[in-house]
Amino acid sequence: MVEVKVQQGWLSGELVETVTGDGKYYSFKGIPYAQPPVGKLRFKAPQPPLPWEGVRKATEHGPKSPQKCIFTEAIIPGSEDCLFLNVYSPDIMPASPLPVMVFIHGGGYKSGSGDDDNYGPDFLMPHGVILVTLNYRLEALGFLCLDTEEVPGNAGLKDQVAALRWVRDNIKSFGGDPNNVTVFGESAGGASTCLHIISPMSKGLFKKAVPMSGVPFCDWSVSFVPQKRAFMLGKDLGFETNDPNELLDFLQSVPVEKLVNPNPVVLSFEETNNNILKLYHFTPVVEKDFGKEHFLTEDPLEALKNKRINDVDILIGHTSEETTIGIHAFENNLLKHYNRYPELLVPRKILMKSTPEKILEISKVIHEYYFKGKPLQLENMREFVTYANHACFIYDINRFISHLPKVGNGRRYVYKFCCISNRNVYASSGIKYGIRGAAHLDDLMYLLNANTHNIKVEKDTKQYELINFVCKVFTNFAKHGNPTPDSSLGIIWPEYDNTTKAYVEIGDSLIPKTASEAEALEFWKSIFEYAGLEY
Repeated sequence: MVEVKVQQGWLSGELVETVTGDGKYYSFKGIPYAQPPVGKLRFKAPQPPLPWEGVRKATEHGPKSPQKCIFTEAIIPGSEDCLFLNVYSPDIMPASPLPVMVFIHGGGYKSGSGDDDNYGPDFLMPHGVILVTLNYRLEALGFLCLDTEEVPGNAGLKDQVAALRWVRDNIKSFGGDPNNVTVFGESAGGASTCLHIISPMSKGLFKKAVPMSGVPFCDWSVSFVPQKRAFMLGKDLGFETNDPNELLDFLQSVPVEKLVNPNPVVLSFEETNNNILKLYHFTPVVEKDFGKEHFLTEDPLEALKNKRINDVDILIGHTSEETTIGIHAFENNLLKHYNRYPELLVPRKILMKSTPEKILEISKVIHEYYFKGKPLQLENMREFVTYANHACFIYDINRFISHLPKVGNGRRYVYKFCCISNRNVYASSGIKYGIRGAAHLDDLMYLLNANTHNIKVEKDTKQYELINFVCKVFTNFAKHGNPTPDSSLGIIWPEYDNTTKAYVEIGDSLIPKTASEAEALEFWKSIFEYAGLEY
């Protein structure tokens, strides 16, 4: 047992050996970073954590936010009292303070946790960084928006800020440097990371950011009439009102299981759009400004254009075959669905702004570009995955990158993750269609140890080498704000700008390239122009 003191009291953790046998690290799990957001605190911004008496045991994860897992479809009851984080440190008494990496999990803002079933610290520990993983409130609990001062939205993102504040105030006790914090996240965690780059609330809490496979522009992250959706949630649960305060009282009184995986669609066509690629009901919103502390009161695109972002170094990118993770869903019903309703090919942000006639024209153009007139069926899976990669991730990520302003000294680096080994569990269902690459989440299989998958890591294997290589790239960035501070990885990583569009492929080695997917990005730009939307 090992004890450390944080502002709230004493914690007792443990010294653990890494799964690779590359050393030991200190593990402190289930640390409360805010008050339990229960009762009258449900849906509201988190409150500072309370102190405790004596020594608190920190050897088990805290409960997860109640959820339905988007991968297994299992209901995980969890607990509303879920605001816990985990700290893993290779050395709690280092000669000089260690860089800190804070990880934000994905899951469409509706599932996931910071636990080591998917996000264990073993691979990063030998690289001399501290890892912090965290839970935040999900779905309605974290993202209900009533447009009122009490519930303006984004409670789950404010949870993340509370965790970052806790790190700032306490990480020294674990050997960490509060002035060298990197926020990184994947999917909805990547989009969250982008929002921390923009949010005035997150300013000064971190120096570097790594948004992976997700930005706020992605269809699945975009909110639509969030207050109406909140009222629809009440209606679906049997309570009709036009008064947000009455609605709040009601929603604070329902058993929490009624708030797990609801389906408050506000337009009938949302039912057909209701799939893993396009629609999550409760997501980040632009808050009404009530003159109080707020997370986001400006559309992210406007914030970027007006250079209202935090001055941080950014490493941003995606995997080579993002949507192979969804092939089972495509096989089961999505392909048929998309074939039947052509407007599904059209991004939601265009559906919300265009006329039905224009939408059908646009869907025809997209269909022609990706499928050359062929129907959407299993034999065209390769084409569908390419379409979904572009439509759900790649063009939005590149759109975000192209608008990222230069403020202060912030550097910009862009990657495409292409490693292939037996660690690519999420891409495996693509192999029978001849699709090889790294799926959504496969990049994390090289950075964070996923106990769930139980893949043994043997020394002297390609996957062991790749794990060390990938961890080196990302921890270099966390340490120096540059993934290649010297030439030891074979290249000097070029900074991104909108002229060269330089990026680096992370595979068996680092390969500098320019203008990724240029033709497809031009195509999507033309679609936006035709729809009358800014790209």
